[in-house]
Amino acid sequence: MSGPALRRLDDRVSVAGQLWPEEMAALGALGFAHVVNNRPDGEAPDQPEGAAVAAAAAAAGLGYTAIPVDHSGLSPAQVDAMCEVLASAQGPVVAFCRSGQRSTALWALAEARAGQPIDVILAAAAAAGADLRGLVPLMRQMQAR
Repeated sequence: MSGPALRRLDDRVSVAGQLWPEEMAALGALGFAHVVNNRPDGEAPDQPEGAAVAAAAAAAGLGYTAIPVDHSGLSPAQVDAMCEVLASAQGPVVAFCRSGQRSTALWALAEARAGQPIDVILAAAAAAGADLRGLVPLMRQMQAR
């Protein structure tokens, strides 16, 4: 098995599409300390249950947080949860969903809340293959909080 396909957003955060329980040890070997699952259970019939990913992450010595993001959008509570993970993780974080797009959007809003300049966030996301220009109004709201 090759390792998971990761896209680096900054020095501490990468995103990926669906990660599998059997990939958790490889993530640990790559130096990651924490996994964030942004995929709701039951979104697709072929995805592993979050509990299986959490158990494999724990077995690999990784922290694990579920912040499910469905297609109804991102909430302030989800941004708060991501901010908390990023502030408390003891090393690099990898967040995943089906494609990595929702994870990238959640990271962007958390970064905006933390005061990161929007142009820096957009450039990092673009370098990872994501166009988040549509999130600029929400990022501005996060910075105003």
